[in-house]
Amino acid sequence: MPRVVTYNVRRCVGLDRGQAPERIARVLRACAADVIGLQEIDIVPGRFGNHVAVIAEALGMSAHFLPCIDLGIYQYGVALLTARPSRLVRAARLPRAGKLEPRGAIWAAVEIGGREVQVVTTHLGLGGRERLQQAEALLGPDWLGHPECREPRLLMGDLNATPVSRAYRRLAESPLRDAQTLLEGPPRCTFPNALPVLRIDHVWVGESIRVRAAHVPRDPLARVASDHLPLVVDFDLA
Repeated sequence: MPRVVTYNVRRCVGLDRGQAPERIARVLRACAADVIGLQEIDIVPGRFGNHVAVIAEALGMSAHFLPCIDLGIYQYGVALLTARPSRLVRAARLPRAGKLEPRGAIWAAVEIGGREVQVVTTHLGLGGRERLQQAEALLGPDWLGHPECREPRLLMGDLNATPVSRAYRRLAESPLRDAQTLLEGPPRCTFPNALPVLRIDHVWVGESIRVRAAHVPRDPLARVASDHLPLVVDFDLA
């Protein structure tokens, strides 16, 4: 059964203030996912500074990386990892409000079960108006509304959007469905790590994806590795 994970890794800085990409890799190895979306991942100077490469190599995966902040020797953004055949379709920044942190998304076609699954991973902004603009852009003709972004498809990431937010409601009006709401029982929160009370990390799926299970790991390692917990979703292709 295919599995995806979305995880805000906070620059691989844990609640103990230690920066440890190898610890993030151990959390993700336990998740045993086919496709991983990472947010707040960076590349910094130093021997182990390419956190994208460190994590991808530890998991035996290839990586697509978009630096939303690019200062040359320092890069920070989002990444999509997978061990399955994949091709990068688009990686670009999203609309930005003023001087707020630049945000972006990655769209890759990943081969699963003999089919190409269109996967978009992103990290939306903190401002409500900006976040709504970014959600509109993702639903528009450059991303999920593009003719090549056909079923099966999914969107995942730290959307900074609770179910009462305008951005969430806009996504709920689209053909996409919030994966956790398709299952019995209450959806699980992912933030903040120590006492998760907010549901801002999401996986949204298209009509040809059947969600089978979802969980949020809360083992001792996951509870210290970042300020978010990973969201894990299992699915089948219709």
